[in-house]
Amino acid sequence: MGRLDEVDLTQRLSRSAEAARLAVVQRRLVELRLQAAGLLGDARLGPALCVLLEGWDAAGKGSAIRRLVEPLDPRHVHVIQFAAPTPAELRHHFLYRFAPALPGRGGMAVLDRSWYGRVLVERVDGLASETEWRRAYLSIAAFERELVLAGTVFVKLWLHVSAEEQLRRFHKREVDPIKRWKLSEADWHNRERRADYVAAVEEMFSHTDRPHAHWHIVPAESKRFARVRVIEHVIDALEHGLRGEGIEPVAAS
Repeated sequence: MGRLDEVDLTQRLSRSAEAARLAVVQRRLVELRLQAAGLLGDARLGPALCVLLEGWDAAGKGSAIRRLVEPLDPRHVHVIQFAAPTPAELRHHFLYRFAPALPGRGGMAVLDRSWYGRVLVERVDGLASETEWRRAYLSIAAFERELVLAGTVFVKLWLHVSAEEQLRRFHKREVDPIKRWKLSEADWHNRERRADYVAAVEEMFSHTDRPHAHWHIVPAESKRFARVRVIEHVIDALEHGLRGEGIEPVAAS
């Protein structure tokens, strides 16, 4: 049994419970972000915070990111979406194109997709050779370790939904003219290869889940539950990162 099989997808929140919980966690996140930026507390800059979201198509990454960043000053957080590499980027090491997106001390970046594409879509669709994607595990682990040693806090999140719920969301998008643009041929193609992706995801966890850069699997069958859980993971990581630098997180108001 893999890690995905162990996820409890029955966890849910009502609309009112989500709203109440979001009000609490979003305020707490603002306090910690201001402290990490040197704008609250003793004015010391805190660690860089990098939130990395991966997950199934239609798992709710967009709505989770929206709830995560909406209370924050846009000058203090950057959201970057990564698609397929350009021909120019393909001339470089696969990690090259991600470096400019990484936050500096006191900063925050949210990555919608990431360097894990090398061991997911590039592996499954044969866009990287087996030698290349297997070698990538070592490159990724070393890359993240060096960044953590330099003071980066990583929050790596996989949003997990069942195949049945994913299909329901696909059909819902298909009939909604406002959301139809979100559904592409690539989404259907990826769904057909779900078994291959499950194998790739499980191997990704086994090779790249480290104490300093841990994978959190977020149950996302309920988008409301997932949105709150994503922010809670970020809060926990940022509080831990501040304490790791001898900075006591400000008291919650």
